[in-house]
Amino acid sequence: MTTSTETQATNQVPPGRPQPTRSRLGRFIRSHPFQIGILAVAAFIWILFFIGSPQTFSAFPIYQSFMSTTPFFAVMALPLTLVIIAKEIDLSFPSVMSFGMLAFSLTLTATGNVAFAFIALLAAGVLAGLINGLLVVRIGIPALVATIGTSFFWRGVVLVVTGGRGSSLVPTTQTFLHPLLVGRLFGKIPMQFVWTLVIAGALWVLLNRTRRGAAVYLVGDNEDSARLMGINVGRTKIMVFVLMGLAAAFAGMLVSLELLYYWPTLGEGYLLTALSSVFLGGTSVFGGTGTIFGTLVASFIIGAINAGIVAAGMAGFWTQLIYGLIIVGSVSIQVILRKRLS
Repeated sequence: MTTSTETQATNQVPPGRPQPTRSRLGRFIRSHPFQIGILAVAAFIWILFFIGSPQTFSAFPIYQSFMSTTPFFAVMALPLTLVIIAKEIDLSFPSVMSFGMLAFSLTLTATGNVAFAFIALLAAGVLAGLINGLLVVRIGIPALVATIGTSFFWRGVVLVVTGGRGSSLVPTTQTFLHPLLVGRLFGKIPMQFVWTLVIAGALWVLLNRTRRGAAVYLVGDNEDSARLMGINVGRTKIMVFVLMGLAAAFAGMLVSLELLYYWPTLGEGYLLTALSSVFLGGTSVFGGTGTIFGTLVASFIIGAINAGIVAAGMAGFWTQLIYGLIIVGSVSIQVILRKRLS
């Protein structure tokens, strides 16, 4: 009679030979459950939309539209993932979008140099993120309260300085900045989509291949343990807030250049879509868990919902309802799983 040990030895692959494909596939599935899950959700939603409006979703223009508009909030959802993994929150980024563009507009008017204006925009985003980080880390104000306050502050600065009046950005079409940021690659692919992929790749490397990225996970999971391991918790949190501010200013630039106009109300309407993308992508509201890939895929799911609803013949008012369900549903699932696994 063959023993269980002998049976296991018989089933094992001799050293030096490649592992069976099924074994590799199983390990991959167990190692990437959130990524596979969000891809399955994306495929399911696409099938529903395709059945509802096959003519629309079998043509390239609808996907070109997704690539053009989704990056406006995806660029912010990606670093927001890091903020929430670190167990913090930032609600000020819609106002930072407008504040960054205010810096761009004023610098461009004063110097006539688009490169200087772009640097001013990025500096404004870094400043806004740094202030958020310092309020949370150094003063100890809860991030929810601090970023609500700075959201009102930056929006107020913009409205006071501009008097509520916008400005045209048509002159930027004659500079290198417009085609670089919102041009069309090969005449078809929007450059903002390319920049979204670049930012996603850079943040993925930061989060998964560097010590600073590992620190973000550890801080979100348990601050006390992170400190005992020698991690500078305050510096880590300030870093994610700065990245958030930088991305918000950059996103404001993308939106404004695409429209060729700077509106002082820039950013309004992006808070819900960015948050929905992060939570739908599998990032835990309790911190310590999340992926850049999940947020990226979820962003395009969110971006497709509005077009899919309209193409299917439903009223666009359903969009807000579905966004709300996504946030409540995804957080509810996280809470249930957290209770069962604890």
